[in-house]
Amino acid sequence: MGPMRAACRFAQGLADRCLLAQMERMQVELFGSLALTGLGHATDRAVLLGLAGYEPASIDPAAIESTVAAIRTSKKIELVGTRTIAFDEASDLLFRRDVMYPPGAQTQHPNGLRLTAFDAAGSVLDQRTFFSIGGGFIVEDGPNAESQSSVQDQKKMPFPFHTAAELLAVAEQNELSISQLMLENECTLVASDSGQSPVEVVRAGIDRIWQTMQDCIARGIATEGILPGGLNVRRRAHRLAERLRDKEVDGSRGDPLAPLDWVTVYAMAVNEENAAGGRVVTAPTNGAAGVVPAVAQYYERFTPEADHEGIVRFFLTSAAIGILYKENASISGAEVGCQGEVGVACSMAAGGLTAALGGSNGQVEHAAEIAMEHNLGMTCDPIGGLVQIPCIERNAMGAVKAVHASRIALSESEEHKVSLDQVIRTMYLTGLDMQSRYKETSLAGLALNIIEC
Repeated sequence: MGPMRAACRFAQGLADRCLLAQMERMQVELFGSLALTGLGHATDRAVLLGLAGYEPASIDPAAIESTVAAIRTSKKIELVGTRTIAFDEASDLLFRRDVMYPPGAQTQHPNGLRLTAFDAAGSVLDQRTFFSIGGGFIVEDGPNAESQSSVQDQKKMPFPFHTAAELLAVAEQNELSISQLMLENECTLVASDSGQSPVEVVRAGIDRIWQTMQDCIARGIATEGILPGGLNVRRRAHRLAERLRDKEVDGSRGDPLAPLDWVTVYAMAVNEENAAGGRVVTAPTNGAAGVVPAVAQYYERFTPEADHEGIVRFFLTSAAIGILYKENASISGAEVGCQGEVGVACSMAAGGLTAALGGSNGQVEHAAEIAMEHNLGMTCDPIGGLVQIPCIERNAMGAVKAVHASRIALSESEEHKVSLDQVIRTMYLTGLDMQSRYKETSLAGLALNIIEC
């Protein structure tokens, strides 16, 4: 998502400044993790689609294959649907696998890409460097990169917070639940020309996200076959779901762990869709996109008290927890390992489920803390750079762990030794200490040792 958005922003910027007419050539360079695992993460395809003017949220998934194929066959690309130039991936889309950061960049993040536009004489018309910092967020290189990465405009928020301690304190002072506080904050960020109130707009947005997640689960369960990429990984969600349904027909509904088996199915279905290039919701990232929807589906299907208000509480609370990680640590596997992706998703889902089930703010914080505490140190070592092994199963494990973390928090008092802020800080420092080989480079761990298996 990040590289697609960066490429689209660059091409659109050229159009806005009337530079497309002077353009003859475009070059895109990928650095660090984007270069090392870019093919496995379909970064090359994302860049082509972005230059053509497509955005992740609006592109028709059914049009992706034909669009990419047309660009590659013709070796031409129509920039934002306006100006057609020659584009040969061999020379114009370069994987700088031996360079971690774009030369001269002020920002130091391992997911960097540099886009350069040339005129007919070979002179540079424009050059920009972007960083994909996780979850589809991008920042442009420069002294303001850190402020660009913030997902909150603290000046606009009626209830600003930066840490979990601040979140709990502000909520208590104003007698609000975390979900109510988040709803108030979100309402300040929306505008509507339809006559709807801000609350209606926010709730409609939540419903749209939830429907997209449910559609993804349904597609993943319905689809069989081999995932692309060369590892010949067979999609399993469909087969697992069929077995569970057969057990239910045979009268095995009494299995007390069957709901957790369904959590596994939901999470794997989403990440098989992700691995196949389908539409998923970043929560907080594509690689960890299965955890949150799996736990939400578990809540809706398997908890007797489930209702739509619980779903709304779930997503608002999950978002608050995600903000804490985004602004105080990282949600990028290339920066802190998979603890920043599946670990954060697990923490978000645990807190969200606790809120949906009527837990207090303190129990929400406790559940989120428990979930991350037991994901600390998780590496990101995808085999072949593909988001398949161990990523798909890892989402299932993260979703089940989120359910357990919520149950522990709901059954205990709110007092606990380790705070969510402390575990977030620990996660970030652990990620900084982690060798880069274990952070989405496919240079170590399973990605290396699977060759000998």
